Amino acid sequence: MTIKRKFDKLPPYCQFEKNLNLIKNKWTVYILRDMILGKKYFSDFKEDKPELSNKILTQRLKELEENNIIEKNIKDNETSYHLTEKGHRLQNILYELAIFNLEEEYHGEELEKIKKEFEQLKYGGNQK
Repeated sequence: MTIKRKFDKLPPYCQFEKNLNLIKNKWTVYILRDMILGKKYFSDFKEDKPELSNKILTQRLKELEENNIIEKNIKDNETSYHLTEKGHRLQNILYELAIFNLEEEYHGEELEKIKKEFEQLKYGGNQK
């Protein structure tokens, strides 16, 4: 006898899909990576991405803000962006995904060295 569980039949549009759709948009992961590394200004996000238009960057920042991943702060006519609590939780997930991928390419001491570097980023990045 097979027991049906509630999650055997997920709705066509579930939370898992919603979250993946958010981060799979072009540039979103790069913006999040930049925030994790401490960047917080619009111009910071554009620095090493000449192909990223102002329009798309504005759109991605707005999407992240609407999904409570980042918050926008305006102080003295200067706008900055910071990870929210939910954003920090997503940071942990992205960290685990990065490690998951690195484990396919690196092993032993080299992998451990890279993990330590990632740990420093994970806990030493964008803090309020």
